[in-house]
Amino acid sequence: MLYDFELAGRRVRLWQRRGESYGHVLMKALGYAMFVGEYTNLEIELPVGLRYKPDLVSLNEAEGARPRAGARFRFWGECGMVSMRKVAWLLKHGDAARLVLFKTRSGVKAYTHALRDSVEPRYRERGRLTLVNFAADIAERAAERRIESVPAGWYEKIDV
Repeated sequence: MLYDFELAGRRVRLWQRRGESYGHVLMKALGYAMFVGEYTNLEIELPVGLRYKPDLVSLNEAEGARPRAGARFRFWGECGMVSMRKVAWLLKHGDAARLVLFKTRSGVKAYTHALRDSVEPRYRERGRLTLVNFAADIAERAAERRIESVPAGWYEKIDV
């Protein structure tokens, strides 16, 4: 299914893939609306030549227009269920300046503790790893799919 969004003044069309929930599509849209102002070249589901494909990514413009393995990423976003192993791998080998995990209705305390236990402090220093936990009713709040910006009351943000 194809969804049309207006995000931060831009028309964005997102496909809901087989096995993917609308909640996952919505998290990508919300993450885009939250961070496109800071990362103006933010892309959704851009293959980057690594073991994992990001839900959201901003390439380091100094690396050129085409992504390649080993490129430096200014921003990498992952939505929904993400294993501790994947988070640790991305922080250690993904070469992203910032990794943001997007969740909805997550047990934030337990997940944050698990992240801190699973990822060495040197890989999550200086706000490099952030958890954004959207409110349980986020689908209703964003029902119009017109999101100029994501109000602070729609989520909780934790630097891990």
